[in-house]
Amino acid sequence: MGSKNNIYSTANLSDSDLKDEGNKLFSRRKYDDAIGCYTKAIIKNPAKPTYFTNRALCHLKLKRWDLACQDCRKALDLDQTLVKGHFFLGQSLLELECYDEAIKHLQRACDLAKEQRRNFGDDIASQLRLARKKRFTVQEEKRICKEIELQTYVNRLINDDMQSRIAKLKLDESLNEEAIEEQSSSIVTESENHITELNNMFAKIDDNRRKRDVPDYLCGKISFEILQDPVITPSGITYERKDIEEHLQRVGHFDPVTRVQLTQDQLIPNFSMKEVVDAFLQENEWALDY
Repeated sequence: MGSKNNIYSTANLSDSDLKDEGNKLFSRRKYDDAIGCYTKAIIKNPAKPTYFTNRALCHLKLKRWDLACQDCRKALDLDQTLVKGHFFLGQSLLELECYDEAIKHLQRACDLAKEQRRNFGDDIASQLRLARKKRFTVQEEKRICKEIELQTYVNRLINDDMQSRIAKLKLDESLNEEAIEEQSSSIVTESENHITELNNMFAKIDDNRRKRDVPDYLCGKISFEILQDPVITPSGITYERKDIEEHLQRVGHFDPVTRVQLTQDQLIPNFSMKEVVDAFLQENEWALDY
């Protein structure tokens, strides 16, 4: 009865009051009830994009990815500069394995957060890194399938060529059985050597691929790209120089992760990290496309 009374008591509330009631329910993890309040707020005022993102966050908590996407798209139709609209949409699309679109919206959320000087810590960054990793994994799986097809095809060509050459020997009337046997044996050995070399080459490629993973500590916490000019803050956090300098100029004089006061003259080149990154890239050229 208490729950029903609470529902009935919201009938005369304004859209803002309904939103506030939804926020209280959300903080108590009563996501379905919060959705009910946000829905009523939307009915009363469908022009408020934040009501849609609030409801989208509830859907995210309940793993209702499609519904979260719908609400985020409605919010962005009303306001394309809504950081949470792009952020929550990117998260939902990531769960739906729509990696290209997820990356687009997460990157947009990151850019807007910087433009609007809003701090989300590492929340958006970590989701963007995850989306890029998953997309790379999918692309790797496609490359592996193509390479397996190529390996199978070339193996078959070598075998077919061997059979064809042996067949021609048997039709050569100038050769006796001993000569045919000797040359056939030579052709088989040659073909087997080619197949062994080919399979060894693909095995080496496969072994190198298993090591394809860029550790998070080699990536900037703002751009999510592999560090090129790493600098370290007094808090011990390493950033890409151009990214942290832009943050200080456009967002504020504080460390994005720790929020400790920070100025540009406190940035120190991280030569040790630079050496680690250079060594990694030297051994893993594929990482430039990661």
